[in-house]
Amino acid sequence: MNDRSIHPNTKVLLDAWRRMNANSAPGTIESPRVEDHPGLIDRLFVLENKRDGAWLFRTAGGSLTDLLGRPLVDHDFLNLWSGPDKTMMSAFLDAVQLDGAPGVIRGRGETLTGQRVELELTIMPLAKQTERPDSNRLLGLYQTLGGEPLLKGRPVWRHRVSMLVPPDTRVSEPRMKLVASNA
Repeated sequence: MNDRSIHPNTKVLLDAWRRMNANSAPGTIESPRVEDHPGLIDRLFVLENKRDGAWLFRTAGGSLTDLLGRPLVDHDFLNLWSGPDKTMMSAFLDAVQLDGAPGVIRGRGETLTGQRVELELTIMPLAKQTERPDSNRLLGLYQTLGGEPLLKGRPVWRHRVSMLVPPDTRVSEPRMKLVASNA
């Protein structure tokens, strides 16, 4: 996904994830500060994959709980979606977990009275696959893309998928260097 087309909070989270998983020396890159990104922490959540296929919320920020109008801990994330969207979302979460890289979801949320808001959700593994190949927890960011005042304080109840950007797991190809000597 083109980094210019994503919400600034999504970019910060993806950049932080890349830094944590890079092979650079600690402290070589300046980390973002929470004060510079108000509202980010309150939109974070953690999901845990259960053996029965459920993805339970383990934690959810206060703004997210308020936006969805209900406590989320121990509720299945997949139940926010319905029909084919629920199936796509399940496969998407499995891909993020198995590939060990972040993915982004674009969609919309709707209140029971029909008000809509555009959404961007970012999902990423909490641990490197090499460090914890059995890790079953994912970190997420639930970000509205403007229009939240149009909800008039009503909770988002229905979710629809517009676009899925799966994990980018391209491996950089080995490169060969040819050196010729005429000596």
